[in-house]
Amino acid sequence: MHEARIKPQNAEPSSAALTPMMAQYFEIKAANPGYLLFYRMGDFYELFFEDAEIASAALGIVLTKRGKHLGEDIQMCGVPIHAAQDYLKKLISLGHRVAVCEQVEDPAEARKRGSKSVVKRDVVRLVTAGTLTEDDLLPARGANFLASLAMVRHGETDFGLAWADVSTGETHVADLTAETIADELARIGPAELVLTEATRTLLLERHLLSPVLAAAVSIVSAEAFDSEAATLRLREALGGDGVDPTAYSRAARSALGALFAYVEESQKGRAVALRAPTSEDAARLMAIDQATRSSLELLETQRGGQKGSLRNCLDLTVTAAGARLFAQRLAAPLTDAAAINVRLDAVERLAEDTMLTARLRTELKSAPDIARALTRLALERGGPRDLAAVGMGIAAAAALGQRLIGAGDLSEELARLGEVLSAAPQDLSSELALALDDDVPLLARDGGFVRKGYDGDLDAERALGSETRAVVAALQTRLIEETDVRSLKIRHNGVLGYFVEVPAGHGAKLLEEPHRANFIHRQTLANAMRFTTTELAELEGRIARAHEAALGIESKIFARLSAEILSRTGQLRGLADALAELDAAAALGHLAATRSYVRPEIDNSLAFRIEAGRHPVVEEMVSGDGQSFVANDCDLSGQIEVGGGLWLVTGPNMGGKSTFLRQNALIAIMAQMGSFVPAASAHIGVVDRVFSRVGASDDIAHGRSTFMVEMVETAAILNRATRRSLVVLDEIGRGTATFDGLSIAWATVESLHETTGCRALFATHFHELTSLQKSLSRVVNVTMKVREWEGEVVFLHEVGRGAADRSYGIQVARLAGLPEPVLNRARHVLTLLEQRAAGAAPSGQFGGVLDDLPLFAHQPAAPVKAEPKSDPVADLIDAIRPDDITPKQAIELLYQLKKRRDDARRS
Repeated sequence: MHEARIKPQNAEPSSAALTPMMAQYFEIKAANPGYLLFYRMGDFYELFFEDAEIASAALGIVLTKRGKHLGEDIQMCGVPIHAAQDYLKKLISLGHRVAVCEQVEDPAEARKRGSKSVVKRDVVRLVTAGTLTEDDLLPARGANFLASLAMVRHGETDFGLAWADVSTGETHVADLTAETIADELARIGPAELVLTEATRTLLLERHLLSPVLAAAVSIVSAEAFDSEAATLRLREALGGDGVDPTAYSRAARSALGALFAYVEESQKGRAVALRAPTSEDAARLMAIDQATRSSLELLETQRGGQKGSLRNCLDLTVTAAGARLFAQRLAAPLTDAAAINVRLDAVERLAEDTMLTARLRTELKSAPDIARALTRLALERGGPRDLAAVGMGIAAAAALGQRLIGAGDLSEELARLGEVLSAAPQDLSSELALALDDDVPLLARDGGFVRKGYDGDLDAERALGSETRAVVAALQTRLIEETDVRSLKIRHNGVLGYFVEVPAGHGAKLLEEPHRANFIHRQTLANAMRFTTTELAELEGRIARAHEAALGIESKIFARLSAEILSRTGQLRGLADALAELDAAAALGHLAATRSYVRPEIDNSLAFRIEAGRHPVVEEMVSGDGQSFVANDCDLSGQIEVGGGLWLVTGPNMGGKSTFLRQNALIAIMAQMGSFVPAASAHIGVVDRVFSRVGASDDIAHGRSTFMVEMVETAAILNRATRRSLVVLDEIGRGTATFDGLSIAWATVESLHETTGCRALFATHFHELTSLQKSLSRVVNVTMKVREWEGEVVFLHEVGRGAADRSYGIQVARLAGLPEPVLNRARHVLTLLEQRAAGAAPSGQFGGVLDDLPLFAHQPAAPVKAEPKSDPVADLIDAIRPDDITPKQAIELLYQLKKRRDDARRS
């Protein structure tokens, strides 16, 4: 929690004990508790006391001492201004917050007030994880959300969640219930979460804050969430956009008010560049809970990496804005069949016309990130490169719009995008192209970004600066001729500026008539004397003034162009949105065309019929190794009146059950985000919620065992799934005693079938459950096929009707490398257990321990010590002596080997 990360100083010093500078430091530090204070001193940001210790350890920089305070050395460290961004990035990534304190007056003005006066300083910005705007501090292809959660009590407790990406202005708000908080936060993944202490306590008590989010919490006062104050703040900030704050619920207003106040405070008076909030309607989005997101690895793997996630596999966008939109759509698929089909129409058009798609993607690559450039300009934090980005973005948008319109026969979505893009303000783009040089600096204060010929006055001032060498050289030549001192040089340094230098032996000549009146003595060195002249001093003044004048003119041009851009913020944001949408659609079109994905049929039925479905991530992985993915069908279709189908999936470990389960959930998510899917065909009735409980995990932080986590997640599914949901469950009940687990799994299947009526895949090793097919009409038994050959098991990864008769656990254990004595003992125990289950072994053989051992309904295994069968192929190979045979004999042996192998397979 951020407020406790940096502790205030233990002792409040008296003003009499402090130097003026340290008094100023403590005053500013006290006004910004919880922040590391970057205190500007010349060309460095200095940190003192505990801040210095924290920064020194975090950044790996030297901790030094300077003076004393209350009898103790003052610890300090510093970072140079020019490299501050790199240090800021590291501090923010480690969870710290930074207050940037700048000098807000010229040091010369401070000296006028007296020798002991200090330069005025003030905090100009609070840098936190959720309020970043600089490209080098932000994830380029990911959103950076700041979220605010409000809790309002009146009878029942209501919650409002507001979140915004400050770097783009994108803002959202939603009303939540307690049970949906964790799921929504998991979907959004905020970099920073603003709460009151009371809300944080409630969330922790209910285990609604993940460890990652708990570390990202920033505590603010309850007053920040006052709904009445929020209404006034929102009316002031958004009134120009026609937003009526009272249209939001009280909880939503509170969350939005706190969010806007936090951003405004972080920017220290600069205009808050947030858009009018978009209300998120939960009914329009597929609900995916936190556990399911982790299980299906939608945006990242369970280890926290990108490689291996669904997003990493599917995201072929070529712009940063497109990548951010793609991730948001993948995290929140739609549930409106009509809206889904609008997206699919666009993807289909682009998948069919691969030449158009290729051209669009090539031109999109030149489209910069307009939204983030706009925000920096609005916050007076932009530079010439942001102006250039807007100009190039407008030009790219106009070209793309014309490309789309020229293609003809567009879908509804593509036609809309074509109209928006073709209306790009090309007059502004042309003006920016005329004004800006091809290679512009990062900062406006560096100058040199305005193109030559754009402004006559600027060109004149630059000419003087650029012609300095020629002017100085001409003056030097003339002075040599006048004095007849061939070794005379005009030089420059930072102390004297421009000066005339002659060897010491010629210095006396310049101090005598007739040169004495022209040359003014400045300095005598051991081997030289230095002079100036009235003409040289005037030239130096003109050069200095020309440089300042040039910077002044460029600053005015920058301000004018920025104002022109900001006056069209609404239109430019529309362009940025359209570019991102086109990029996302083109990426999905390219994906469909290159990977043989098909358009899913989406409607409002309870259909779920996948023909030859494939797992998109696994398919990409195995294809890279030159292997083929085994496709499988799945049909969970049902009727609204009675519910969907429920497949009981049995089969061996390593047989592919988990892959099969996950791939069907991923296909549903892909289809409803508006993507084509990896299958031969797919018909999916809109799924309102996806639940996936595949794999085992614990929650030690909250005192939950693996089985407890399993039961908590299963309870959430049974309590929240509806008839339109898709439920994927694997190995329910395996974390406890056999009969307990079997009973829980049995009851869970019955509940999914009779009470929920959802479409479901239920994988299990409790083969007794397969008997439910006889009593539950919508239950279908399917199994992962295997083939045995001479004691070996071959996993075919195919799904077929029927039930498995064993789990092949010992064979899998052998593949894993268990010692042979352990495997032999396991086979022996398994044989006795099977005999006992069949009534052929006395119950006392192993005492009462057998009561909780799993039962298998198959024929007894072969005797443990059975002699190995003779292998004719192996026998022939053993008889070969490679050094003693000719090439012809080697070929004949190959034919014999093949024949014997074929004979063995037929037998």
